[in-house]
Amino acid sequence: MTKSLILEHQQFAELATEMLDRAKSLGATEADVLVAEGDSVSVQVRLSEVDRLSKAREKSLGLRVFFGKRSASASTSNFSRESLSRLVADTCALAKAVAEDEVSGLPEAKLMSQDFPDLNVYDATTLSVDQEIDLARRTEDAAMSADSRITNSEGADCAVSHGTVLLANHHGFVGCHQSSTYSLSVSPIAGDSHNGGMQRDSWYSVKRKYHQLESPEAVGKEAARRTLRRLGAKKISTQQVPVVFDQETAQSLLGHLATAVSGYSLYKGASFLLGYLGKRLAPDFVTVYDDGRLPEGLGSRPFDGEGLATQKTSILENGMLTSYLLDTYSGRKLGMNSTGNASRGVGDNPSVGPTNLYLESGTSSPEEIIGSVKQGLYVTELIGFGVNMLTGDYSRGAAGYWIENGELAYPVEEITIAGNLKQIFSDIALVGNDLEFRSRIASPTLKIREMIVAGN
Repeated sequence: MTKSLILEHQQFAELATEMLDRAKSLGATEADVLVAEGDSVSVQVRLSEVDRLSKAREKSLGLRVFFGKRSASASTSNFSRESLSRLVADTCALAKAVAEDEVSGLPEAKLMSQDFPDLNVYDATTLSVDQEIDLARRTEDAAMSADSRITNSEGADCAVSHGTVLLANHHGFVGCHQSSTYSLSVSPIAGDSHNGGMQRDSWYSVKRKYHQLESPEAVGKEAARRTLRRLGAKKISTQQVPVVFDQETAQSLLGHLATAVSGYSLYKGASFLLGYLGKRLAPDFVTVYDDGRLPEGLGSRPFDGEGLATQKTSILENGMLTSYLLDTYSGRKLGMNSTGNASRGVGDNPSVGPTNLYLESGTSSPEEIIGSVKQGLYVTELIGFGVNMLTGDYSRGAAGYWIENGELAYPVEEITIAGNLKQIFSDIALVGNDLEFRSRIASPTLKIREMIVAGN
């Protein structure tokens, strides 16, 4: 724990304790306080000129109080004693006026996190605005100089953020953690009047530690490569063929899975996986984890939004649906225990969210997966959101590359891929060995045995 974190921990903890005591004196039976402080700097450069610059430092506090089974939440960014005292009084008054909810309340005291491991998610490195501008310019320059057909850019971005979160509650729990995020991205535009007009694509790097960030040159060159390969895109006829999702698009399938196994979707009856626990969803070589304590993970934290320890949860184990993602409230609704997945904004009630959700790597390289397809589609971009989470029906616009005899033959666009998520997961034929975390949800390349590809 850094000296600055120790100081902030002490200051925030004292403030939270005062508010909890004040709420108790007004009759609250339970309460918790969330304090968040952070700073961020973001720049965008377009065609070497600074297009946007934002710099912010924010501090806010959220209070949640319970009067028996009645509860209310509120927040403020005014830390004066008068403002905080009024916040407590107003929140308590509001809680008394709302309807009772039989499953509301804090988790039991015995369930509070007892350990706070260092997950290596904080880097104190700060960058000046000039340094961020230089990084963004280098990223865009690398993309623009890669090929004469790249003639324009939607811009390059560099962003850095640092934050501290403290949670304290009626049970005496006090937890504090720091995190940081560094990112680079660029979106070049390529034009070729003889080969498919204008095309755009992008690439990015996001890490907890500055030194782990991909170089501006690497990000720019990859963005250029991805953009250039889209030139000359064609349309195809409607057919039913194997579909290969690259890392970025396969990740979206896991996002749909996360929504389907969320306790809130389940107790509301709005998930196609309702009642599916313990049943087979995918082949036995498919395993999906949610790991809140993954070192350096973009979703890692020692405790969740309610103070419960985060953990590694098996969602799919050898193809079987083995767990949902739950916080205390949704768990009680379903008669189950929280999985430590309470996600929470300042002033909001907890909800469910994944931490680091990923599909475990397989043994096939992306080249081997593509090589296994005689005729099919390699998806690199998805457009729109045509997914019915109640039924699992799936239909999304897409772009990518047509595969002929195990090779990428030509780029394709203006197509739609369709199926049902249950069938899509069941039809996973190959899992790539290229798992890489670029967000909180990650997947290797995936081959789906067959889907409808709608074109002309």
